[in-house]
Amino acid sequence: MFENLQDRLGSILNGLTGRGALSEADVSAALREVRRALLEADVALDVVRSFTDRVREKAVGAEILKSIKPGQMVVKIVHDELIEMLGGEGVGIDLHAAAPVVVMMVGLQGSGKTTTSAKIAHRLSTRDKKKVLMASLDTRRPAAQEQLRQLGAQASIDTLPIIAGQSPTDIAARAVQAAKLGGHDVVILDTAGRTHIDEPLMVEMADIKKRSNPHEILLVADSLTGQDAVNLARNFDERVGITGLVLTRMDGDGRGGAALSMRAVTGKPIKLIGVGEKMSELEEFHPRRIADRILGMGDIVSLVERAAENIDAEKAAAMAAKMAKGKFDLDDLADQLRQMQKMGGMGGIMGMMPGMAGVKDKMAAAGLDDKLFGRQIAIIQSMTRAERANPDLLKHSRKKRIAAGSGTDAAAINKLLKMHRQMADMMKMMGGKGKGGMMKQMMGGLAGKMGLGGGMGGMPDLSNIDPRQLEALQKQAEAAGLGKPGGGMPGLGGLSGGLPGLGGAKLPGLGGGFPGLPGLPKKK
Repeated sequence: MFENLQDRLGSILNGLTGRGALSEADVSAALREVRRALLEADVALDVVRSFTDRVREKAVGAEILKSIKPGQMVVKIVHDELIEMLGGEGVGIDLHAAAPVVVMMVGLQGSGKTTTSAKIAHRLSTRDKKKVLMASLDTRRPAAQEQLRQLGAQASIDTLPIIAGQSPTDIAARAVQAAKLGGHDVVILDTAGRTHIDEPLMVEMADIKKRSNPHEILLVADSLTGQDAVNLARNFDERVGITGLVLTRMDGDGRGGAALSMRAVTGKPIKLIGVGEKMSELEEFHPRRIADRILGMGDIVSLVERAAENIDAEKAAAMAAKMAKGKFDLDDLADQLRQMQKMGGMGGIMGMMPGMAGVKDKMAAAGLDDKLFGRQIAIIQSMTRAERANPDLLKHSRKKRIAAGSGTDAAAINKLLKMHRQMADMMKMMGGKGKGGMMKQMMGGLAGKMGLGGGMGGMPDLSNIDPRQLEALQKQAEAAGLGKPGGGMPGLGGLSGGLPGLGGAKLPGLGGGFPGLPGLPKKK
């Protein structure tokens, strides 16, 4: 969502950091560009004004302009003010109340209230081990109550039995009573929406609030609606009194202005963001991490969290054991590709890596996207077990059969085999003898610099990282050079060769890069 803004701010701030000294005129000219970039991203005008005024006030001080690296100091000020604009510290759903804690979902029709209700229930039941009851109070939209019931069945979440003819306020009272009797920790009330704000809607919301006494009132807003979402939040807060915001469709291609404006305009924290359609694709909103992404500093903490959720510990241990022996077959390659898809694909991972925006754009321009991974998995699945274990068996006739089975051609199969060969060679190097193997040295160095305990061969054991320590990890990562624009990953300086097909283009800090990403044109 923030890609255009990230590109604009990145080029503006890189222009500042490239200079030895800054004058007040340089800062003013840069801030004019920042102002224009934020307005183009659909950030509210008064929010942009206060943001640039605060940055200018801090950035034109004598100690900044005369410091050793004034450009970097200005970047830090922009970064800090961006975090402040987004809300400072992240705020989660507050469950500190007598059970059952009532969470009331409000918003316009089509903003994603019902799906978001199910996502929150799934998150609370799986992560926080809470017993959740969902109830649909939408008696107007056809099959709204049935939709919530089916979502509950998919996620194994209890839903309130549907009784035809009941009013929304009666359903709310019945839900709270049923939650008390059923021993539920949380009850989520999915209220009705309209296509626009009207008086009957607000009266109904106020009645439901009076009957159910919710501890949290979350406004669900579509982040693609721009400034209208800000006005919506203001109106709901005045009439009903919201405690937080949930922004949906943050994975879309909107400009991100609503997300940047909402906290500043309403004073209410953004608690959660929807980043996809799957039940698990709901994330907590962390202002620091979003600011880091916008300024191209990466988001290592979220990447670690995502990896901890998606990586199968047993498979990872088995893979580490094979790597220690220098073995890597096509089944292993398919597993790696699937793991990357689960973690958000190449784009999702690259977006969280520090200083990777340029490489990500080159790869996208060359057609190296997540569809390629799907095709490569299809090719591997079209092979026999023996062929996957021993790719040397693949001669012309076998390749012809595999191409027909996967809907590809011999060239695609050859690219995949080349990619596998390069990765297999790398695994042999990593699992080689002498000082415990290259992988152990590399990952041990990374773990040591980030203050993590060693897991598989020196690799941090993601499953055992305390989530409460992840925020501290961000600061440690920045101190180690991970969180700086253009900063690389420490401890990985020994690789050479670059991305195959990128003509030796190097990932920052990797001293070369990972092999096995073919398909990009070589530099001339």
